[in-house]
Amino acid sequence: MLRKEMMKSEIENELRGKGDYVQIDMLRRFLKENLPNEIKRFALEKLSVIYERRSMFAEAAFLYGKLAEMAPGYNERIDNLLKEVENYIRAGFFEGADAASNKITAEMKPMEKTKISDAIKGFYRAQAVIYERERRRSKAAEIYEKMLTMKGLLDIEKKEINNRLLMLYKDLGMVQKYLQIRDKV
Repeated sequence: MLRKEMMKSEIENELRGKGDYVQIDMLRRFLKENLPNEIKRFALEKLSVIYERRSMFAEAAFLYGKLAEMAPGYNERIDNLLKEVENYIRAGFFEGADAASNKITAEMKPMEKTKISDAIKGFYRAQAVIYERERRRSKAAEIYEKMLTMKGLLDIEKKEINNRLLMLYKDLGMVQKYLQIRDKV
């Protein structure tokens, strides 16, 4: 049983050897207690990693958002916000990803803008490729359509996205959208 007086190493020893769902239950109960910030952040990190491992991306994203709010430093805050965006994208919750992206935009330094926007575009692109590999073409098309609405896309990126959409629309039998894209390309 986890107690608030425990140190990080004691918490890890208590969790060691337990299954993921038992760890989730223990950590969720533990987080309901009035914990010091450092221990609370540690428990949230452990829980978010387990959620990611179990493909519970929406829950992981929510926890990364909480971690970002509690982060003591700028870099840690931005890293947690990026993880929040990535997990919302992996969960298919684009509204949540947009909200987290807006939080990053409000906080980031101007010189980091392109690096962060490239990272976010990479998250979308990676998830679209996963959907294509899994033959979930409509989900992949949804992501590519979302990417076309993003600011800062280069012309070569737009062309690549339109070509991908062209193939997906053809495979999905979406003739009208296929013809619209074909005329653009």
